[in-house]
This record gives sequence, C-alpha cells and structure tokens, in this order.
Amino acid sequence: MRHLSQYLVSAAFAIALLSPAVITGCSARVGVGYRVYDPGYGDYHVWDANEAAFYSRWEGETHRAHVDFRKRPAAQQKEYFTWRHNQR
Repeated sequence: MRHLSQYLVSAAFAIALLSPAVITGCSARVGVGYRVYDPGYGDYHVWDANEAAFYSRWEGETHRAHVDFRKRPAAQQKEYFTWRHNQR
C-alpha cells in the first residue's frame, strides 16, 4: 500500500509540473494557420490573421465576393499573389 501511495504522489507531482508546458504548447499553435505555396514566385505564404487581412482587402479592391482562398480557381489565386507581392 505504501508503494502505491508513493507512486500516486509522484504521478500527481509529474502531472502538475508538465501540464502548463503541454497546455502552453498546444495554445501556441492555435493562431499559426497554414502555409500556401505560391508557384509564380516560388515561396510560401503563412495563412494567418495578417494574410487574411490582405486577402480581404484584395477581395474588396477587386470587388469579389468572399470565397475561401483554397476554393478559388488557380487563375484568381495567381492574381491575388501578384497583387500581394506588389503590396510589400
């Protein structure tokens, strides 16, 4: 019984020490988004809140209805990437 008690105390202590690291590690990845390859320029764009803001601006300036970028035709994706690279 004493060994079981020591095991449970050790396990509880380990969980208490590791849980903040696990929780922080998981929450740190929430806002990262995903990467989209731009074949015209040969680079990647991380689709996060910053890129979404540019994309929303492009939709407004070109008078397009909102459509998820991944569902746009390749020609329109190319138009966006050309516009996006000219914004830097």
